[in-house]
Amino acid sequence: MIDTIYIEKDVRDHPRTRSILGRFNKARHIPIERYGEVFNKRSQNFRLQKLKPALILARKHAGHILRAPEGFGIGSRKNFYFAHMFNCLYDCRYCFLQGMYTSANYVLFVNFESFVKQIDNLIWRYPNESLTFFSGYDCDSLALESITGFAAHILPVFKKFSSVLIEFRTKSIQIQPFERISPIDNCVIAFSLMPEVMSNALDHKAPPIKKRIQAMKILAEKGWKVGPRFDPLIHGKNWKTHYQELFDQVFTTVPNYAIHSVSYGPLRFPLAMFRDIFKLYPEEQLFSGPLPQRDGIVAYKSEIEEEMADFCHNNFTKFVSDTVVFQCTPEAQAIGRAK
Repeated sequence: MIDTIYIEKDVRDHPRTRSILGRFNKARHIPIERYGEVFNKRSQNFRLQKLKPALILARKHAGHILRAPEGFGIGSRKNFYFAHMFNCLYDCRYCFLQGMYTSANYVLFVNFESFVKQIDNLIWRYPNESLTFFSGYDCDSLALESITGFAAHILPVFKKFSSVLIEFRTKSIQIQPFERISPIDNCVIAFSLMPEVMSNALDHKAPPIKKRIQAMKILAEKGWKVGPRFDPLIHGKNWKTHYQELFDQVFTTVPNYAIHSVSYGPLRFPLAMFRDIFKLYPEEQLFSGPLPQRDGIVAYKSEIEEEMADFCHNNFTKFVSDTVVFQCTPEAQAIGRAK
């Protein structure tokens, strides 16, 4: 799967580096000083790299935990997010990462201990506040878990702090870390979902929707909290019928008692990011629809966004309490884009 691994000299002897290199003993190893000299190079071909991404093992020096944008969250007063990786195994056509990065290579920050330290510091800094930490915006939380082991490493931190919430956002069905341990009430495994016909066209390389829903059911039955995430919402022919079928499938398959929260949000891109993505896929039907520019953002017309939001909210509240339904606000669309 990976035949080239770049290794920062600073982490060459890190135990996690040695463990990962042992899994890819046929890969060529290329020493580097800092990951940016490979990852941030100009004139890279994202599409070509995506066919066979390299892995870059690096140290995260700063910015381990970032404040989530105002208006983003699932109920807590303070919200933070973190990324132990840059880039994703999957190749979803609407993904903002392809407009944010010039490289399709994976960057894995092996110093997990630094993430743990920063999380601990923030929890102790706000002892009387409700906090949520989000994983899975600059990467998929679980898609490469069998290589990274990040979720398994970070979960015990939150087991110590039962009042602090952790959400793992994913499209993966690699749920083994959660099957091996007893559930903790302050963990939510959140699955990104859209109607099957749309997912088949747009969620390239990602597991089918039916398998994601089944993974949610398995986790729910084992005692874990799960979170259906319907963003971005995709408009198109017969969209109401397709979404209605999806909602019915999700909420009749996944036990209601296990649903921690439900969220949804519109399809939006900053203008510069949209232009970069459009260059990669000039023939993509998704980008030829009604996506006007307003205030530096490319999105559906406001009346389309409002119609979709109302449709979703009205349907969700047939299955779950209104108190666990959250709309991803416009400000939240910037999450994961500031470094």
